[in-house]
Amino acid sequence: MRLTFRTRYLLYIVAIHVAIAGLLFLVLRENKLVFIASEAGLIVSIIIAVSIYRQFQQPAEFIASGIEAIRDKDFTVKFVSTGNQEVDELITVYNLMIDQLRQERTKQIEQQFFLEKLVEAAPIAILIFDFDGRIASVNPKASHLLSIQSDDVVGRHLDEIGYSLLAQMADMTDGDSRVMKPNGIETYKVLRSNFMDRGFRRSFLMIEELTPEILATEKKAYSKVIRMMAHEVNNSIGAVNSILDVTQSYVAEPDVQHALRVAVERNDRLNRFMRRFADVVRLPQPQKQLADVSEIARNVVQLMQPQAEAVGVTLAITVHEENRQGVDVEQFEQVLVNVVKNALEACKAGNQVDIVSRANALLVRDDGQPISEATEANLFNPFYSTKPQGQGIGLTVTREILLNHGFTFSLKTQPDGWTEFLIEFTT
Repeated sequence: MRLTFRTRYLLYIVAIHVAIAGLLFLVLRENKLVFIASEAGLIVSIIIAVSIYRQFQQPAEFIASGIEAIRDKDFTVKFVSTGNQEVDELITVYNLMIDQLRQERTKQIEQQFFLEKLVEAAPIAILIFDFDGRIASVNPKASHLLSIQSDDVVGRHLDEIGYSLLAQMADMTDGDSRVMKPNGIETYKVLRSNFMDRGFRRSFLMIEELTPEILATEKKAYSKVIRMMAHEVNNSIGAVNSILDVTQSYVAEPDVQHALRVAVERNDRLNRFMRRFADVVRLPQPQKQLADVSEIARNVVQLMQPQAEAVGVTLAITVHEENRQGVDVEQFEQVLVNVVKNALEACKAGNQVDIVSRANALLVRDDGQPISEATEANLFNPFYSTKPQGQGIGLTVTREILLNHGFTFSLKTQPDGWTEFLIEFTT
């Protein structure tokens, strides 16, 4: 067993003084006075050795106390001067170090507290990962935006979570940035980056919803274009039709009369075409009233039943629970007409269109032609259409009405092949 410095020093002092005492006894035992004086000197030497030992031991005791305080992260322990120059220099250095450590720790705690508050109050969703790439924390905005609970996702990898948007981010690496549009209407800007924590790299995700800004910009842009087009077309059509009407009264030739009528009819169709575009811009704010959504859906089924029968498609409605919501009845009925019409057009003979009404949701589903991934991302873009003669007005009007109502909605083909238009009454 290895002896400590303290033990070795004490053993050495004891051995030296025992040896000296023995020698003095052998040499001076005949001369008692000198022997007694020598023993007294030996005792003084022992006292001096103990005093020197204590002086040497004092810095070690200070060091041990300081190390223990640092180990316990107690940066409030400081030492006072002893009057010993060497020890006081050591105490001064230690006290300066403790002051610096205490200031650094206080600064670190304040910065950590500030960072936590900043992340918690951030207007964008933030997910922070641990060293192994698992989710360590999510801020309140992320819980609200992604409809997830912290306890359900903490400790899991992104690809282990069922939420589709997070699963699509699983392949992102630090420094990646992308704009994502998971359901054709919601738009997110996602950035993945990293920070250093105790010398190791940790990643985080920042998710910013761009949907309101993009929708507002889109609407402002196409509203201005439609108003300008409607103004020019209406002014031109009015003047041209007046000239054609006057010309008809002066021309008796049948072929010319027919050509003039065709021109007038074409102008009228162009006028109606522009009015349909203008209706999107002139869409009024909803006048909400408490109404039975299931009853509105029944009326739409009755209205669209002849069209469904004409193409051999089964159109039915199922009501699971009472569904009373604050809606603009006329506008919401128009939404269902547009959605059911699109579902019927995607079907062929033998297919089925179902309307399912629940307490806080309405679902229109069909087993017709599925929606491709490329089409799904653009479905709710203004005036987008996959039909050769389509104008994309139906879904644009539907989007505007549902957004004005504050309802959540989505349109996608599920893995089982059924295409679902889901409206959730979240307000």
